Amino acid sequence: MSVSGLLFFKPFFQKTPVRVDNPLQQRRHTLPASEFRNLTPQDAISVFEIEREAFISVSGECPLTLDEVLNFLGQCPELSLGWFEEGQLVAFIIGSGWDKERLSQEAMTQHVPDSSTVHIHVLSVHRHCRQQGKGSIILWRYLQYVSCMPGLRRALLICEDFLVPFYLKAGFKEIGPSAITVSNMHFQEMEYTLCGQAYSRRNSDC
Repeated sequence: MSVSGLLFFKPFFQKTPVRVDNPLQQRRHTLPASEFRNLTPQDAISVFEIEREAFISVSGECPLTLDEVLNFLGQCPELSLGWFEEGQLVAFIIGSGWDKERLSQEAMTQHVPDSSTVHIHVLSVHRHCRQQGKGSIILWRYLQYVSCMPGLRRALLICEDFLVPFYLKAGFKEIGPSAITVSNMHFQEMEYTLCGQAYSRRNSDC
């Protein structure tokens, strides 16, 4: 065989590294695996579907109607937080502003701008993501987030008796029976102090 023949065939046997992109890695570049962000009116349907499934089966009542979800996400989206995994909503919190010492029936449907209190209307987790600690995680993230908001000093919410230990563990304190009733259900009112949070001191983005 001639020398030219060897030179001709040499590139055929040369090993050249081939890059194979992982489809999952490509997907993560365009769609975050896990993301926390404020909700928008475009998220309202997903929010309401999760809320309805979570609450109708337990109490027969939704904390917020679809119209109320749209209203709050339109008026005060900055007081909401959604947790998305691969673009799908898995947990959320919706809040609004309130300017009284205690929550009243009017607080269920009103947003008071520039107030010192955030009223947490609803915390809900998708049925396929429960019993994984996601409720505690998003509540912690939400409280740290609103602690950074100028002017906010506390968070208020109402809950049924069986949820009181959950919120006590998160740092809320029980302030007594709520004046709010829904159908025949009665609630406890809980408070969380936001001012002076160490988190807001440690983070320059606050």
